Amino acid sequence: MTHVQQTHPAKKMIDFKINHQYLRVPEGITILEAAHKARVRIPTLCHLDLHDIKMVNQTASCRVCMVELIDEKTNRNKLVPACVTTITDGMEVLTHTLTAITARRMAVELLLSNHPNECFTCPKNGECELQALAAELGVRHIRWEGERMNYPKDVSSEAIVKDANKCIYCRRCETMCNKVQTCGILSGIGRGFEAFVGPAFNIPMVESSCTYCGQCVQVCPTAALTEINHTDKVWEALNDPDKYVIVQTAPAIRVAIGEIFDMEPGTIATGQLVTALKRIGFNAVFDTDFGADLTIMEEASELIYRLQNNKTLPILTSCCPAWVKFIEHQFPELLEVPSTCKSPHIMFGTIVKTYYAEKNGIDPDNIVVVSVMPCIAKKAEAKRPELTKDEHNNVDIVVTTRELGLMIKEAGLDFINLPSSEYDKPLGETTGASVIFGTSGGVIEAALRTAYEWLTGDELQKVEFEQLRGDGGLRKATVQIGDKMLRIGIASGLGNARTLLEEIRDGKNQYEAIEIMACPGGCVAGGGQPYHHGNFEIVRKRQEAIYQEDKNKKIRKSHENSEIQKLYQEYLGQPFSDTAHRLLHTHFEERERI
Repeated sequence: MTHVQQTHPAKKMIDFKINHQYLRVPEGITILEAAHKARVRIPTLCHLDLHDIKMVNQTASCRVCMVELIDEKTNRNKLVPACVTTITDGMEVLTHTLTAITARRMAVELLLSNHPNECFTCPKNGECELQALAAELGVRHIRWEGERMNYPKDVSSEAIVKDANKCIYCRRCETMCNKVQTCGILSGIGRGFEAFVGPAFNIPMVESSCTYCGQCVQVCPTAALTEINHTDKVWEALNDPDKYVIVQTAPAIRVAIGEIFDMEPGTIATGQLVTALKRIGFNAVFDTDFGADLTIMEEASELIYRLQNNKTLPILTSCCPAWVKFIEHQFPELLEVPSTCKSPHIMFGTIVKTYYAEKNGIDPDNIVVVSVMPCIAKKAEAKRPELTKDEHNNVDIVVTTRELGLMIKEAGLDFINLPSSEYDKPLGETTGASVIFGTSGGVIEAALRTAYEWLTGDELQKVEFEQLRGDGGLRKATVQIGDKMLRIGIASGLGNARTLLEEIRDGKNQYEAIEIMACPGGCVAGGGQPYHHGNFEIVRKRQEAIYQEDKNKKIRKSHENSEIQKLYQEYLGQPFSDTAHRLLHTHFEERERI
């Protein structure tokens, strides 16, 4: 008898057979779980096991994981879905009989009978799990043709496309939105043939309380939810001789872009990334890390100002636009606690269209700033009225990591074998502190590296604040800075953010500083990153690479960035000055909760 390692020692062990092999497993697990332990593959579609955030989508709606149970008493086997059927003592399971395979194929054929036949032009082509299953199960034609859903696409949000015609009602997005992120935006609409998932009453996404975090997009198996593609706008700008097109790349891009070209997750591809962008034709290629260093100058100053002047605490980092929108909708009574700092890519865009334009004699009207972000919410952020009310937009176009990968392929570049290049200057020097913005805990750690030296006047010998790092979605730590003991809260994932914000609102816990990132794990797991399909081991490798990039940097504190120092000397004056406030800070507003 083969023994599967018991993960729950207190649970009773039971025996069953799978494909005529005896196994012993903990009581209470499903056939699908037992099959995974026994290395027997059963195909799934609606099932999604998010181990790292302890959440499972178990709707059994697609019926792709059907298996046969042997009933020797009646000699009549029955089909059951493996994802929700619990193993009982003495159960016998057959996973790949002709009956089971036929049932799976029929389930996929029925899904395809109400699915658009536009694979060639679909944004999920090559990444679609329904497409992959159809190929695996040998579906070569659709036997049932007739009426299909015909809903208009919803592109109202500037960030997410909702195409109900491609919804297979797996409800993965609903699990992610309601249980993990606790936003409560998505739910089942309609019944039977016309059922799909969307906001209540099928209102446009822009009218809902959606934060555009994109975690629903990350887990959608088809293209029912995707980002709005802006690559055509970038190509148009690049081909306009009157435009000076600048691109900036976020910290998390360098450790994920390689996956699109079959490189190992966590591969640091900074040099190839810069070369690819230069060959695509951008006039200047910059690192958003410079904007992150600038953010720390302002955010650390704001933290110290609040500490020393008895102002509102805790201070909450404001780099993540999805979490900012979350607090505007869900906790408007706490709007005085977030830092007023713009996010790094918005700060960078502001400096490009002012300081950089003046130094280089370029008309800001002719500058197009393109941000490459791991985040879908950045698309909506760039269109926020308070960030576009000035004469010049801070950022003109936002594309995701996935969109950039598509552009590199369109340009015919052999990404893996590209030589390494450096970011352009000025505004090109960056630090290790700015790199770690890409992972949960990184922003607050970067801020404390600077705040420590400014508050104490002493050099920080060990820059790593290990107590702020870890995999937990909700973490608490204390940091000693001189005679002050700062209580720090860290949340990644909006469900964890809700818990932290409720503690603050209800006076259950007190903190001096809090970092919140909307995506579980931080920006490395952003909604615009290469699809990880719920495999958080990929996210962990990206995090490790971020910390390695930090270690590789010669300068690891934002305030030691010589180009940042020069920017303040020549243009901004002092951190937190009137000029800095006018250019680098913003405000937030209460939004209706729908």
